[in-house]
Amino acid sequence: MATATERIPVLVTSQEKAKIAKMAQDAHLSMGEFLRRAAASFRPSEDDKILEGMIDQMLKTTAQASAAIDDALAFVEVSNRRISAMEARQTH
Repeated sequence: MATATERIPVLVTSQEKAKIAKMAQDAHLSMGEFLRRAAASFRPSEDDKILEGMIDQMLKTTAQASAAIDDALAFVEVSNRRISAMEARQTH
């Protein structure tokens, strides 16, 4: 591994710094190594593709659930009409 000789100044809030420090400590890494590894593994285009796929699946699933609910409500409506008709025949 090459020796790091360049700096990249990054401003963060004190809360962000504390969170990064804790995550690095939990991973048994220096903050610099933790941030280098995080930056090296970040793939925004891959993340976007995964997120878009999840959104597409959510939309399909939501449409399927909505259709199933509509079918169930239609079934209940038909059943309610049939029960009402049966009750009306019994009262006559």
